[in-house]
Amino acid sequence: MIENGTSDDPVRRWRASADDPASVLLDGFHALKHALRFGGDVRHVLTSDKPALLALAEELADDLTGDLDALAEQVPVAALRTLLPKVHPTGVAALAVRPDAAANLARLREVPRPAPVVLLENPRNLGNIGAVVRLAAGFGATGVVTTGSLDPWHPNAVRGSAGLHFAGAVERLTLPELPPGPVYALDPEGADIRSVTFPDDAILAFGSERQGISDELRKRASALVAVPMQARVSSFNLATSVAMGLFHWMSRGTAAPAAPAGMTGAAAGPTAF
Repeated sequence: MIENGTSDDPVRRWRASADDPASVLLDGFHALKHALRFGGDVRHVLTSDKPALLALAEELADDLTGDLDALAEQVPVAALRTLLPKVHPTGVAALAVRPDAAANLARLREVPRPAPVVLLENPRNLGNIGAVVRLAAGFGATGVVTTGSLDPWHPNAVRGSAGLHFAGAVERLTLPELPPGPVYALDPEGADIRSVTFPDDAILAFGSERQGISDELRKRASALVAVPMQARVSSFNLATSVAMGLFHWMSRGTAAPAAPAGMTGAAAGPTAF
């Protein structure tokens, strides 16, 4: 767990906390804003221009101006450059504490669950993970689960989500550890998504960007679902596919209409999900 320490030097306190495995880097104003709005435990906020930070908060997030005034410490921009790979244009960065895994798992396993869980099987791109977490937050999903070797809380993933990891439960699990609920896996051989209704406790599963879903996930799935697309188009990207799946859940899909001329019933190819 990150500790604030007793030093009066904010740079020294940052360095003491930054290497802790529980530390989450929030790069820029929007990541910090979202972490605070969704209850993130933000411990250190450094800015090269505190008056400018508070003015930005007043303009874009006046609900947080008081919190930022209390948390933010001003340091020279040269000091920020020694702490960060690159100083964000908003001139602010923060360190927060990664949410407790047990609490996240309890949220994911809640029954009945009010909204789906998104499953990314073995994703290979941290930016894609972040983009999906951001989408899941926007649609009000319960959370995002990943399998495989990548940590979904890697700084590059948190950057891609603009700090919205704190809006839902984000965890890395194995397939046997999945939360309860029917699994709807996106796959080219599946039923037309327009003919399927996703329940609130669904797990919406998307395979890797190259291989699609694994045989293990295919066997575990309650149903395979495909998104129709234009002939001769090979794929949708991962974040787009997740967005379509979550929008379909939110709109409580209806029976499939006749396909327009030029459309095929084929889903995206193996690189789509």
